[in-house]
Amino acid sequence: MSTVGQPKTEFKCFKQFYPYYLQEHANRVCRRLHIIGTALVIGLLLVALLARQPLVLLLVPLAGYGFAWIGHFFFEHNKPATFKYPLYSLMGDFVMFRDALMRRISW
Repeated sequence: MSTVGQPKTEFKCFKQFYPYYLQEHANRVCRRLHIIGTALVIGLLLVALLARQPLVLLLVPLAGYGFAWIGHFFFEHNKPATFKYPLYSLMGDFVMFRDALMRRISW
């Protein structure tokens, strides 16, 4: 996988990380796959909670990571930020989802 765009320094806060995160999701198909995966994660969490079906939670990582990693490996051709920045990456997924729904970024 490509290391182009990999940061040379650590991020001190999410605000510093998010521009890098968006750069690593420049491919439209990759972004769309992330948005689909994040929507599925939210839906699965709601189903698990509202229907009191805790086993549904087993599908959450598959939905979230499955769509995202397909986007990175087959379309973006880079390593997911999850490998180096797991918490910031998770936060980035939800912030990008919100920004896409609010049309702050294109998808």
